[in-house]
Amino acid sequence: MAYYIVRRLLIVLLTLWVASIIIFAMLQVIPGDPAQLMLGINATDDSIAALRSQLGLDVPLLQRYLNWMSGMMVGDFGYSYTYGAAVGSLIAERVVVSLPLALIALTLSTVIAIPVGIFTASRRGTATDTTAMAITQVGIAIPNFWFAILLVYIFAISFRLVPAGGFPGWDAGLWPALKSLLLPAIALALPQAAILSRVTRSALLDTMAEDYIRTARAKGLTAQHVLWHHALRNALIPVLTILGLQFAFLLAGTIIIENVFYLPGLGRLVFQSIQRLDLMVVQSVVVLLVASVILINFLVDLAYAWADPRLRREG
Repeated sequence: MAYYIVRRLLIVLLTLWVASIIIFAMLQVIPGDPAQLMLGINATDDSIAALRSQLGLDVPLLQRYLNWMSGMMVGDFGYSYTYGAAVGSLIAERVVVSLPLALIALTLSTVIAIPVGIFTASRRGTATDTTAMAITQVGIAIPNFWFAILLVYIFAISFRLVPAGGFPGWDAGLWPALKSLLLPAIALALPQAAILSRVTRSALLDTMAEDYIRTARAKGLTAQHVLWHHALRNALIPVLTILGLQFAFLLAGTIIIENVFYLPGLGRLVFQSIQRLDLMVVQSVVVLLVASVILINFLVDLAYAWADPRLRREG
């Protein structure tokens, strides 16, 4: 198991290094001069040159990359002249919105999807199964931003049960903060729950068709016992894959939802920074989001090894 973990860690570090190079290179080809944009069209050449020097834009690309990476390795993400603050402090302010939002959405998705997937798998071919699969197909087809607008209209505007947008901060109290994240979390969770429930059902049905399941049934075990004690654990691997991908998506891909609900999260920070060509913020936040996706995939690999010991021997 130790060799498996070390091997996966090396892959994680290599992937992160390659990702940092790609992200840095892509941001350098964005048209426009960040210094010019920050200072405005009436800025003098001397003031633009001075700001370019402060931003580190007047040194060769390789040196800029090395300066950026060496700073990140010691926790220095640079300085945002657009926001007038350290990038690290901006990230810390926004992650306390995005991370709870992603966790709440993932929890809702899992709590809904796993029981639905198990329930429909145990009733394959029935009217209940057909109806549930039709509903999940609709859930997959609906764009989450449209669903978010619908939720705002129903629960915030019509019934006034929750805020339509904004975030009061955790200092305002646990319930007001959670209340402001409830609709965004539901808008993110339900389409993901539709996907996860279908994967859970499919994985269980494939597992139930295996020879060892038929052998267990031939020994006189009930269908429910076989489902819960034999099939479910072996069906977890594709489910864990989707859960890992979904959490990565919920954490890194909430730009649209955060803008719909006007939430001061990482997605909105990236969106605003791209508009202002604040490269230091964009590249630092994107690398952190990519690192979180890579780390989540690493944890999923460990979960694979726990669920299926054969992977440890193969790794």
